[in-house]
Amino acid sequence: MIEVLVEKCVGCAACLKACAYDAIKIISKVAEIDIDKCVLCGACVQACPFDAILIRKKSKEHVDKSQYSGIWVFAEQHDGVIAGVSHELLGKGRELADQLSCELSAILLGHQLNGLAEELIAYGADQVICIDDPALEHFRDEKYSEAMIYLAQKYRPEIILAGATVTGRSFIPRVAIKLNTGLTADCTGLAIDEESGNLLQTRPAFGGNIMATIVTANNRPQMATVRHKVMNPLQRDDAKSGVVIREDYSFDLEEDKSKYISFEKEKTNLINITDANVIVAGGRGIKDAKNFAMIEELALALDGAVGASRAAVDSEWIAYSHQVGQTGKTVKPGIYIAIGISGAIQHLAGMSSADYIVAINKDPDAPIFKVADLGIVGDLFEVVPKLIKRIKEVRA
Repeated sequence: MIEVLVEKCVGCAACLKACAYDAIKIISKVAEIDIDKCVLCGACVQACPFDAILIRKKSKEHVDKSQYSGIWVFAEQHDGVIAGVSHELLGKGRELADQLSCELSAILLGHQLNGLAEELIAYGADQVICIDDPALEHFRDEKYSEAMIYLAQKYRPEIILAGATVTGRSFIPRVAIKLNTGLTADCTGLAIDEESGNLLQTRPAFGGNIMATIVTANNRPQMATVRHKVMNPLQRDDAKSGVVIREDYSFDLEEDKSKYISFEKEKTNLINITDANVIVAGGRGIKDAKNFAMIEELALALDGAVGASRAAVDSEWIAYSHQVGQTGKTVKPGIYIAIGISGAIQHLAGMSSADYIVAINKDPDAPIFKVADLGIVGDLFEVVPKLIKRIKEVRA
């Protein structure tokens, strides 16, 4: 809060000149500050020659960390199918929970969730906390955040993890704000600090040029969203036992701010790149949208998916759903073929975990060759058609 010390203020108007938000007026030779306009920038404090303006910081509410325990994984599901990133998070969550000697819980929200709790236990969860309600049948930010906040306030987990998917990115920030805690988005690494027990949350920063490790030291729960394909799931074990806790929550349907209308799937026969074992990706070197037909043909010959660099997507040659990289999707295929892609660090952040990388580029100094297992220097318009022909001959 900001305060004018009346006994020191002489009405010199130095603060008035310093304020860029027209938040100060001099009334009866004393400065008065309009709280609705003030942004607490501190310019008036520095400008006042009499130290008559003071900004008091609110004392932070003490969080008793001992009251929080356990690791939660938000188990994202659509139409009764658990998202792959949730399996991956359970694998990492199992490792972290074992380090902290605590329980690993999967949080399952939706409607008609029969059989999904058992699947989550088979993938590593000690227990599944479930809210099965018609209000959660279709994903909506308000309803999912309401349910998650209710559960978090009741059970007080130490860590909450979710996939950095459209769903996770949409409602998890609402949960973090309501719980008065921090949230690290798009993590590519998670670990436990041995000394403090805090969660070390690693993510790309400054356009992917550095990796930043972030700690939520003073608040609980510690929250992070994690990219798909950067963690490894455990082997499914249907013999594993666990506990299923079924919770009820009363949703106030009169307060709905949004209404579910329908869900329309992308009209394409192409394979989803996050699920593909082979990805053929095109970049700026493709030169034109029509040339993606060649990329699609090669992908089809290999039973693979079509990917793209940001440059290709920004040029509207292909839909965003195919974009690989820091601002697109993270993939981990068995084979990744980069065609006409120079290899900007943002793109490498999304595909460098592939088991085997093939690069085709006419520039021998292209950065993509530094991560490639096999590099072909040449004109892609000559190389790729020959490659397609040869693959079809072999497979025939």
